[in-house]
Amino acid sequence: MVCAAVLGSYPPLIVTALWPRPWPFLLLCAVSYAAEIAARHLARPASDLLSRVHLGVTMRFVIRETAAILLVARTAGTGSPWFSALVIGLFAAHGARAAQTWMALRYNRTLAHLPVLTRNLDAVTLPAPPPDILVNHRKLRFLYLDALPVGGAALGAALGDERLGATGAALTLLLILAGAAGLVPHLLRIRPLHDREAVLGAVDRRLTEYGPEVLLYFSGPEDSAYQVSMWLRPLERIDRRAVVVLREREMLRLLPGTTLPVVCIPSAADLMSFGALGAARLCLYPSNVGKNIHMLRIQGMRSVFVGHGDSDKEASFNPFTKVYDEVWVAGQAGRDRYLRARVGVRDEDIREVGRPQLTGIDTRGPGLPYRTVLYAPTWEGWTDDLFHTSIIGMGPKIVGALLAHSPPLRIIYKPHPLTGYRNAAARRAHQRIHALLDAADLSRSIARHPASAGEGGQIRHLIVTGPEPAVYDCFNQADLLITDISSLVADFIASGKPYTVTNVAGMPEEAFRERYPSTEAGYTLTRDLSELPGVLAALEAGGEDALAATRRKLKTYLLGPDHPDALTRFNDAVNTAWERAAPDEG
Repeated sequence: MVCAAVLGSYPPLIVTALWPRPWPFLLLCAVSYAAEIAARHLARPASDLLSRVHLGVTMRFVIRETAAILLVARTAGTGSPWFSALVIGLFAAHGARAAQTWMALRYNRTLAHLPVLTRNLDAVTLPAPPPDILVNHRKLRFLYLDALPVGGAALGAALGDERLGATGAALTLLLILAGAAGLVPHLLRIRPLHDREAVLGAVDRRLTEYGPEVLLYFSGPEDSAYQVSMWLRPLERIDRRAVVVLREREMLRLLPGTTLPVVCIPSAADLMSFGALGAARLCLYPSNVGKNIHMLRIQGMRSVFVGHGDSDKEASFNPFTKVYDEVWVAGQAGRDRYLRARVGVRDEDIREVGRPQLTGIDTRGPGLPYRTVLYAPTWEGWTDDLFHTSIIGMGPKIVGALLAHSPPLRIIYKPHPLTGYRNAAARRAHQRIHALLDAADLSRSIARHPASAGEGGQIRHLIVTGPEPAVYDCFNQADLLITDISSLVADFIASGKPYTVTNVAGMPEEAFRERYPSTEAGYTLTRDLSELPGVLAALEAGGEDALAATRRKLKTYLLGPDHPDALTRFNDAVNTAWERAAPDEG
């Protein structure tokens, strides 16, 4: 529809210009510009399609301008000086816009190709940016200025004033030249950033002064930012000076606030030649990705895989993990997984450090007059072998059953950040759940059950698809967790509250619990949801449920002892590994 509106406006424009009919031409111009804006902002695929068939945005604007020139030629005549002024003004405006666009691209490219980006490290100072209108050429703001000469030409033809088109062209030219002039001082300020070696050297010297002892290294797609984010707070509280090393520029923007110095080095060659990093003795890896090899090749640094959560999923005993000097797990369960899997990780290379991220997990319920259920399914995995998600076959049914429960429940829905990344069915199920929660008739439930709403309050379901609130904050708001085989099971057990794990594959219960030990202290849920009423009934009864004692025992197995606390054990592990990495004196 949008493509049709954009393309359909041009033939009538040409016809009304040649006829000539100024007022219909002016109306069609307004329609054409409106369709252009819609294509750009509301239907981006339509705009991209037009570009692929060589009807790009510049070409489309030129066609409108050509139609305006034809209109003036037909009404004022080609001998009119104002006709010539319009043509020359449009031509000059395009030249000025090309120059301004080149300057904007030059500015953006300089910043986008910096060899190193930093945060919390006073090494390279980036000057204040220019106004967005001057450098964000993708929004086409300067191109839209041709509405002044095009509209002026049409209005002038309608009113018999030949000057309006040329005046609009002159005004457009002046505005574009002003925009170009406004970029000049900004281009001058970033000239020092063109010196690649100088930029690298400045950051290297500043980082050397800081004296990094421990590195947290991370590479991954945008949706995986949570994997590195969970380690920021623990590293802020250890004895050693830590630095976060990233590889993707966009990840620097996605990283939450931290007091740690952060460096982003996209180039593998720059990373491996960055002298200041070599001063660190210890490097922690939250994820197994291909770019880890660049850091692993740096000599003299002890490597430790810390992961981004302990679970019974195959990712928690990946054979690639054997390339690291040490593997840190939360508790005995993590050690046993590697030993059972026989993937080449030796028992003496495994250390139990707890989960320092879980400091602050509340063991009490949220204290509301109604119960809150957190549904947090995992994603579909990179391959079908890693397929543990309930969202496709069970997700909408689970949420529907929770919505239908009486007395009413509050639902917190927090899907995995990568949900739908590989499987379109998972994406559709997520959208269905979103729609169910949006459409829930909460006011009717509250009217039937006033006590469930509190004193004049109202139950509000929560859909969490961004970084806030964090998953651990969701734990503190929940009375019950419903999840899949994932690291959330081990993390949630720190709260001592009941949890339910979905049996997506429909395995016999005994075999399911034997294969996934983290489910021992949880309720299971099969595809028909037959177990759900009993779980919710026990939840409503209050007090300790039948599995409370088992959860306390399993907590120690999964997360380690309460004393010393996990942060202390993690800090001790960092210090021990750092000392073991000390260079030989002889």
